[in-house]
Amino acid sequence: MSVPAPSPAPRGAAPPGQPRKAATAAWIGSALEYYDFFIYGSAAALIFPDVFFDESDPATATLLSLATFGVAYAARPVGAFFLGHVGDRAGRKKIMVFTLVLMGVSTFLIGCLPTRDQVGTLAPVLLVLCRILQGISAAGEQASANSMTLEHAPPHKRGFFTSFTLSGTQGGQLIATLVFLPVAALPEDQLLAWGWRLPFWLSVVVAVVGYVIRRKLDETPAFEQQAATEGVAKMPLAVLARDHWADVLRVVAGALVASVSTIFTVWALAYATSDSVGMSRTAMLWVGALANVVALGAIPLWAMLSDRIGRRPVYLVGAVGSAVAMFLYLWAISTGSYALTFLLGIVAFGVVYSAANGVWPAFYGEMFSTRVRLSGVAIGTQIGFAVAGFAVTFAAQIAGPDGDDWFAVALFTAALCVPPVVAALSARETHRVPTEQLGGPDDREAARAETVTA
Repeated sequence: MSVPAPSPAPRGAAPPGQPRKAATAAWIGSALEYYDFFIYGSAAALIFPDVFFDESDPATATLLSLATFGVAYAARPVGAFFLGHVGDRAGRKKIMVFTLVLMGVSTFLIGCLPTRDQVGTLAPVLLVLCRILQGISAAGEQASANSMTLEHAPPHKRGFFTSFTLSGTQGGQLIATLVFLPVAALPEDQLLAWGWRLPFWLSVVVAVVGYVIRRKLDETPAFEQQAATEGVAKMPLAVLARDHWADVLRVVAGALVASVSTIFTVWALAYATSDSVGMSRTAMLWVGALANVVALGAIPLWAMLSDRIGRRPVYLVGAVGSAVAMFLYLWAISTGSYALTFLLGIVAFGVVYSAANGVWPAFYGEMFSTRVRLSGVAIGTQIGFAVAGFAVTFAAQIAGPDGDDWFAVALFTAALCVPPVVAALSARETHRVPTEQLGGPDDREAARAETVTA
């Protein structure tokens, strides 16, 4: 008796198991990318002013060190234009592998750099060059991972599956913090001599694991169907400018909400451990670690809620709530109270900010069609993230000569949350639109029809 062949998967559907594989690949890759990115942020706040800049002027050294953190954000829009173009023409998988390798190499090289005492002003120049490579890598990482998971995901679980990209981001920050805890506890002379290099060298391990996983991942069915039927866009940027310019502007505005993350992880860390407050470096690193542990659980929960009630309401909770929560968190630091700082740090970053952070991968990706999704998300987010990256430098200036005007910094951060709110209010709700109709001229009608039949 012959056994009937299994029915083929519907056209454009992901093979069984691929959504989970895509989510896992996105998580691990993002964890590496943002492990690398945020060990740099921690080092820029705590170590690099003494290692790469003039120690005779601590305030200026800290400002310059934080500015190098922002340099990568300036490089990200440039990388987004190039990597977005290639990803929409050649596929998501190629970009995911390339960005992983580039980030791993550039981060390892930072750990090998000579110091200012060894080579003078060449040291910060080399540091900036490596930081630019990190920025180019990050420009394509999240957009390619978002596109990969969204296009593999079941239609009514896109929020949940795409949230793994941002869960990976939080996981990377957590790993970076946990690695820095024993390093920061080293005696000062050992920390500045060699200890700070260890976290940068350890990135190689995660890079190898992520490379193996991503090499085995299938290209998305949506991209393959697009290539086989209508074909890929020869000039994705031209299509993007013609048909999706308003959505690109929305993503740029929405991406400014990332300022909350950079202020929390970099400026607040520098402020809390400064002479004006005097909190322990180790304790403040634990605030970030615990907040990220909470975020790992909160992000998928917020994302699943957005699959039920929509992207916009959940995103708005995160954007508006973060504007308020930043005042409370920085106030807690100013009091020198460890209990308040831990509590409000976890609430602000682990819970409230996670609402916007967990939903935006689906929210932004669903604004674009398959032909230009990677370009649209990459360019829009990286322009907005560039502003967010330099928010740390602006915050250091706004905080005054003593670096202790926390209220001005909180007000500045809240102001940067206004454009994301406007962007969300002006965007269409897409959580019920079928994947193949996203970004098309009839996605509004599809959303209405899905709502009626749901």
